[in-house]
Amino acid sequence: MLTLDHIYKWVNNGGRRVFLLNDLNLKVEQGEFLSIMGPSGSGKSTLLNVIAMLDEFDEGEYYFDGEAIHELKPKKRTAIFNENIGFIFQAYHLLDDLTVYENIETPLLYKKVNRSERQSRVADMLDRFNIVGKKDLFPHQLSGGQQQLVGIARALIINPKLILADEPTGNLNSKQSEEIMELFAELNKEGTTIIQATHSESNAAYGTRTIHLLDGSIVKN
Repeated sequence: MLTLDHIYKWVNNGGRRVFLLNDLNLKVEQGEFLSIMGPSGSGKSTLLNVIAMLDEFDEGEYYFDGEAIHELKPKKRTAIFNENIGFIFQAYHLLDDLTVYENIETPLLYKKVNRSERQSRVADMLDRFNIVGKKDLFPHQLSGGQQQLVGIARALIINPKLILADEPTGNLNSKQSEEIMELFAELNKEGTTIIQATHSESNAAYGTRTIHLLDGSIVKN
């Protein structure tokens, strides 16, 4: 599904390069459930943002479903993201001026899904995550855990080929965490590729493969 070849990403700090990703090579097959582990600052979130085409990188090549992402214009990359990828952000990234319902619906508007289909899919998500009663609330009226559930619902609503999850259960209680991880396992069994960044050994264990990052490089598979 995707291949990263010799990816470098750096920032300049006081005249020297600080590497966020350092000669990183990664291949993810369709249907894998990959867990990425490593200490804070190891590059987990940066790697997810590069895979999602939300962050540029400085050197290397990136192929997604046969497309050379490093050669594409931003508009084309955005189109590939909107069509294929559901991203669950650690910091939610909900739109403050939209209700829960509208936040969940937004990816379907990008895909130009018709109104009745949108209504049906949003209703399913509200029900699945037990947030029907929150649909008319705004993000600031929700707890961190509720915002996280909305973020997960929004990522899943397009039935993405690839789910990217950055600490997906970080703000959930243990019961909710287990339910979300079981849902991921179920989606993976149905063929959805999943890449999660996590500090949790128990969450990582749901994956079919685990890699460890340190200072922007993969140190062991």
